[in-house]
Amino acid sequence: MSGGIFLSRVTGLARDVALAAFLGTGLVADAYWAAIKIPNIIRNLLGEGTLSAAFVPVYSETLQKHGASSSQSTRLASSVLGIVLTAAVLLSTLGVLIAPWLTSAIMIGAGEESRRITTELVRIFFPMSGVLIVGAWFLGVLNSHGRFFLPFVAPTVWNLAQIGGLFWAYAIGSDRFAHALAWSALVGSILQVGIQIPTARRLNGSLRPTGGWSWEPVRRIVRNTIPVISSQGIFQISTLVDISLATLVGTSAMSALGYSQRLMYLPISLFGIAVAAASLPHMSREATAARLRPRLVNGFFQILFFVLPAAVCFLLFGDLIIRVVYQRGAFSESSTTLVAAVLATYALGLVASSSLKLFASGFHALQDTRTPMMLAAVSISVAIGAAVVLTLSARARLPLPYRPYAAMGIALGGAIGAWLNLLLLWRFLAKRLGGLFETAALKATVRLAAAVAVAAIAASAVRGWLDPRMLGHGFLYDLALLLAVGAAGAVPYLLIARRPPVILSEEPLSEG
Repeated sequence: MSGGIFLSRVTGLARDVALAAFLGTGLVADAYWAAIKIPNIIRNLLGEGTLSAAFVPVYSETLQKHGASSSQSTRLASSVLGIVLTAAVLLSTLGVLIAPWLTSAIMIGAGEESRRITTELVRIFFPMSGVLIVGAWFLGVLNSHGRFFLPFVAPTVWNLAQIGGLFWAYAIGSDRFAHALAWSALVGSILQVGIQIPTARRLNGSLRPTGGWSWEPVRRIVRNTIPVISSQGIFQISTLVDISLATLVGTSAMSALGYSQRLMYLPISLFGIAVAAASLPHMSREATAARLRPRLVNGFFQILFFVLPAAVCFLLFGDLIIRVVYQRGAFSESSTTLVAAVLATYALGLVASSSLKLFASGFHALQDTRTPMMLAAVSISVAIGAAVVLTLSARARLPLPYRPYAAMGIALGGAIGAWLNLLLLWRFLAKRLGGLFETAALKATVRLAAAVAVAAIAASAVRGWLDPRMLGHGFLYDLALLLAVGAAGAVPYLLIARRPPVILSEEPLSEG
């Protein structure tokens, strides 16, 4: 799974490099980042997270009881496919129709030109989000059958299509790069889903959508879906508030959030989502405390092993990373400084953000989707309140040229909400399953913290010594410095931490 995600994220990073070079952090870039987030609301409501939480546990249970080739599993998957297709078509169509009013309601601080461009892009991105909702069904089916690489590497096609669209626009002399990006994203989404069709048909036996609500497993999935959608809806409210706050802050704030979030999603996807998605089918097949506790605790420390140094790297060396990745073409030095500040703020919540899906999956394996919904509601409410207060306070105090830096308040509010959500999930799961953080876990935490502290000191020392001695400036010099800093930190970290700690041993699955 991590291999598939790695390839998709590498190509995604290449797409963002091209995007930054062509769009930078100006008005059109802000319009693009707002436009892709607005239709993603329906994708996040009904996509990977919802189907993984509601569909995968019931479908995995059916596979366990009746076998992979049974008519029961085929019927269940086909029924859910019919429901998903219907919802995707209706919501995508509605989004295209109400795009002007939706954009105006959300982008309260944007000018007329920015709203116009955003509306045009939103009308292209809504159908794309509908296609990707259907793609989430394929991901759920393939994951339940133990196929992880294909559904997670499939977004590579989506990314490559967008890169091709940007260079096609450049080749024909067009300056409508954001529109080229949107249309190529729609084409790429169709290709992303298309390459999964043969494998899904072979595993499921049929891809004929049937729908129908009367069968008990389907009703159970629908019942489980409602709280998950409510929970995801809370997160989407947070996204809408972030967009509104960014438009109030001013030009470049929205794109600074977008670029920094893309870098943040790299470790979250590679480790947080990968560990959670790989664990959920196994936890769902025998959801007992003896099985869940080791999966959750060991999964958390597996995430922590990789994500903690990434967080420190973003915090201390984000400017260097952004210079190497983004700074070229329309993306200037001032853009680097702004995005690095926002990225460093997001990094404060990276460990928590990466772990949320794993601990929510613990409840989903128990087919309890209501508890994580309620905990998310509390956490997101706090995050929104903190973001509003911090951002508007900073906006009022900062001089006009530095006002985009008020977007750091949005990032800090998100970090606060992520940590609160993780602590609540941890506490409520511990009540259900028994203690999750015992002596062995404390020792492992101290060891990882010590390792990352030594690594940070070593990397900072190397940068402090090398930076003033570099013979020039530019991409190759920045890349060489980044590699040297990375090596200086990686060696002591791996020597001290060695490998992801295993805190609890897993009991074998029972027979039957």
